[in-house]
Amino acid sequence: PVRLQLPDKISKYSETPEFDETTVPAKLTRAHRTKASTWSRLVVSAGTVEYVIPGPLMQSQLVSAKESIIIEPAVEHFVRCPGKVSFRIEFYRET
Repeated sequence: PVRLQLPDKISKYSETPEFDETTVPAKLTRAHRTKASTWSRLVVSAGTVEYVIPGPLMQSQLVSAKESIIIEPAVEHFVRCPGKVSFRIEFYRET
């Protein structure tokens, strides 16, 4: 299952600017991974973003405005923007 809460004892160290369906970097729409020590949170401000964990047991989660989802370290994933959206990615590490 997809995580909805960050673990304890981590702190935010960076975040992206707000992206929309026309400015989302191509690397986010292709399968990629964060570092083994980096947690991320996908925060949707408007519209709906699809968060996908590819593989034989592919998982997909729609994340709507005012919702967020946790991206675990080193987990392969990508996003799809099926319509008008606004979102950012926050980055966290252990403290």
